Amino acid sequence: MLERLEDVKAQVQTALEEAMSALPPGELTDAMRYACIGGKRLRAFLVMESARLHGIDDADALPVAAAVEALHAYSLVHDDLPAMDDDDLRRGLPTVHVQWSEATAILAGDALQTLAFGLMTDANLPAEVRVNLIAAFVEAVGARGMVWGQALDIAAETAVEPLDLVAVKRLQGAKTGALILFSATSGAIMAGQDTGPLTDYARALGLAFQIQDDILDVTGSEEETGKRLNKDDAANKATFVSLLGLDGAQEKARKLSRHAEVALDPYGEAAGNLRQLARFVVERAS
Repeated sequence: MLERLEDVKAQVQTALEEAMSALPPGELTDAMRYACIGGKRLRAFLVMESARLHGIDDADALPVAAAVEALHAYSLVHDDLPAMDDDDLRRGLPTVHVQWSEATAILAGDALQTLAFGLMTDANLPAEVRVNLIAAFVEAVGARGMVWGQALDIAAETAVEPLDLVAVKRLQGAKTGALILFSATSGAIMAGQDTGPLTDYARALGLAFQIQDDILDVTGSEEETGKRLNKDDAANKATFVSLLGLDGAQEKARKLSRHAEVALDPYGEAAGNLRQLARFVVERAS
């Protein structure tokens, strides 16, 4: 799996560089490029592996994978802003608004979002398939998906009482899980096939991923994670660790990882990389 992940990283980075090379030179494009440096590229990996499961070539799936990563980069740039999470470190580097300015960060995020939709339209797929992909993408990243989750997260900061477990699951299912769900099911959408098994997989995977993030916020190091830690605890925000305890959160993440693996049974050995990813997300240190 790790070899395939590195291959996807390289392909996606090349695709993003090519897309941005056509943009006017200057601070805006520089900030966009900067925002796309590094990252695990797990969402792109999900796109590429989901496509491969359904007989879609890498070349046809790559614009979708790059679109997902451009959209993810935009979300991080905006999430780091002083009006949002107010972070100064991302992927081991100063955040975009620290490196340039808040205005440049806002505009770079806006431009990365529109770049994502442009890449999606460039996919070498039938027009009807592209429309279906874009419709699913909109659902995942808009006011019923990722952006809604971000709004819930901000509201939680001023809530009188910390969120309960149901509310935290709803928040994270939107903020983190919705884009993971789109990424994992995109191959089935491209092929016009049933998204059911991959939906089950992605929901378990996305929740396990977020629980591990909460665990690393307590047990990890800034050097490995590349971001500031213990911010949620300092802000008295409810997390899976605060609600379940460290041991409980770790056990919940492992159960979800196993659930994700089982969900892939209909695909047999062809889903080996995705099964390994389900284990990787709860074993990672960054």
